[in-house]
Amino acid sequence: MTLSMAGIFTACAPENPFFTEWTTPYGVPPFDQIKNAHFIPAYEEAFLQLQADVDRIVANADAPTFDNTIVALDNAGALLAKVNGVFMNVVESDSDPERQAIEEEISPRLTKSMDDIYLNAPLFERVKTVYGQRAQLNLDAESAALLEKTYKTFARSGATLPADAQAALRTINEELSLLSVKYGQNVLADNNAFRIVIDDEAALSGLPPAVVQAAAQRAADEGHAGQWSFTLDAVSRIPVLQYADNRDLRRRMLDGYAHKGNNENANNNKEIVRQIASLEYRKAVLLGYPDYASFVLENRMAKTPETVNAFLQKLWEPTQKVTEQELSERQAIAATFGQTDRIEPWDWWYYTEKLRKARYNFDDETVRPYFRLENVRAGAFMVARRLYGISFEEISDIPKFNLEAVAYLVKDADGSELGVFYTDYFPRASKRAGAWMNNIREQHGAVRPVIVNIANFTKPSGDLPALLTIDEVETLFHELGHAIHGFLSQCNYIATSGTNVLRDFVELPSQINENWAMHPDVLKAYATHYQTGDPIPDSLIRKIQATAKFNQGFATTELLAAAILDMNWYTLQTDEYQDVEAFEKAAMDRIGLTYAIIPRYRSTYFTHVFGGGYAAGYYGYLWAEQLDADAFQAFLDAGDIFDPATALSFRKNILEKGGSEDPSVLYRAFRGKDPDGNALLLKRGLK
Repeated sequence: MTLSMAGIFTACAPENPFFTEWTTPYGVPPFDQIKNAHFIPAYEEAFLQLQADVDRIVANADAPTFDNTIVALDNAGALLAKVNGVFMNVVESDSDPERQAIEEEISPRLTKSMDDIYLNAPLFERVKTVYGQRAQLNLDAESAALLEKTYKTFARSGATLPADAQAALRTINEELSLLSVKYGQNVLADNNAFRIVIDDEAALSGLPPAVVQAAAQRAADEGHAGQWSFTLDAVSRIPVLQYADNRDLRRRMLDGYAHKGNNENANNNKEIVRQIASLEYRKAVLLGYPDYASFVLENRMAKTPETVNAFLQKLWEPTQKVTEQELSERQAIAATFGQTDRIEPWDWWYYTEKLRKARYNFDDETVRPYFRLENVRAGAFMVARRLYGISFEEISDIPKFNLEAVAYLVKDADGSELGVFYTDYFPRASKRAGAWMNNIREQHGAVRPVIVNIANFTKPSGDLPALLTIDEVETLFHELGHAIHGFLSQCNYIATSGTNVLRDFVELPSQINENWAMHPDVLKAYATHYQTGDPIPDSLIRKIQATAKFNQGFATTELLAAAILDMNWYTLQTDEYQDVEAFEKAAMDRIGLTYAIIPRYRSTYFTHVFGGGYAAGYYGYLWAEQLDADAFQAFLDAGDIFDPATALSFRKNILEKGGSEDPSVLYRAFRGKDPDGNALLLKRGLK
């Protein structure tokens, strides 16, 4: 398959842009020249060049040193990084059948190339030699971190195993790479296949006019003029659950969401989940661990499954007390609207909005006119400038991976260039759900990064601009926080730069950035009415603050349930296939998850942990939120959310350091202490 496919793509490929130096502004990829036909030949050549780089390290007649082995390995595979940085961005944000076929072709090849490095015995001998001399090398902190990370990566990739175990590990890794790709493609396909098309306007009762208008436009685009079309994308799904008076419409919507990847069609992920869980367990046992979570967490701040489970349990108990009260309140308000039977998961959002309106005279639609996308983005940029001195200048004459993307040149306070930033904020069928940050090019030394923020926000419709919800505003600030982490990185090595940190630490820079989004001082600077230009009134700001901890029992419960489900899958100590639905139900029954809430992600569409690198790591969002709650307190304690000294300390000790030191050391350097264990509970109003 590889040879025939490569031949097809090569035959029709013009001159390949990956094989030349890019003369584009700031050296960004020439997206306007790169075609699908270029990827396979570029990957083929990149694999050859990577192997040649490794062969040169192994063949070096000089004794192994930090520079000729560890640094050389960090720099190996420059073409592969170049090609992969572009392809992984476009296949996630703007996929098509051809790109999906390339992904299926390349994924096992990428896995094999990594195995070829980490299971290369002569190469490992050189790495081990340098590692054995580490006490005498007098390395700086970042160099010591690179050496430690390199050695551990080899060891954790099977370098110390006998040949037969290495062969078995290769097979498992290849199977997992294919399964994770197929899993993600199935979720995207099932998401895109779902539609609720309404032809009776009465069924739209309760929905905000902007949502109805967007649904009408979507229906017209899909060939159903005069009707209304709803999808599983958050911008369509969530308003239906929040506002639709039609209970059956809400039920159909939540049912569609809860069964993504779990329908009797070609996109069913249950068998893939069973296989992934089994293979990850077998991999862990080969490497000497009792389960996959133990393997993963050894290389995280948490260190062990016991620590993670204790952390989650500490949050679960107080959260359930709040959730029980919330359920009682929603059941009571449902009764006032004539619903006498118990509320179901498709009712929770709806009656939450009824209660919010009754208690605070407030809902998302009240403030949405003040959150025009362009203004929110300007507000987020303003926060970055005031905290760290960085600026974002829009660039128009630059290649883009999609016409909807917007490009910026990012500069430091002294005018020096920090990198290029792309934003791509609106949903489309070719884009996977959610929001994320990608590196197209990593910072290292003098090389500045190219970074992308992707989201699926409410898009303009008719004469309405893109008006965001509070959740979307916070997501924009969140993803920009990841980008700032990448832009401010001042590291010498690729493996330690920017967001290349431990998974349960990586969300700190993003989540702390959310704290500024709804702060009164910041809102007054960017939240202006899209029609009148009037600033958001103090009365609305007070309502935003008053509702900040509203519904936190629900929000924390659904997140915790997903994190606990993740841990259940990866603490399995058997390779026997599991009945996915029975397994999930048993896991939720053990913790006593209320019937009225489902996990934020269920097994068949939990892309974070079955295809996104967060296996046994979804707890990391809450772990990092504990850090961010404590870290933001430092600004509050200073009496100024833009306090220059605190911002400089966060920049120097956290953002610029990447993975150059242990996260606990970095955090203590910033805060002067370990994080307050109660900070998260207090922030969410659970204590």
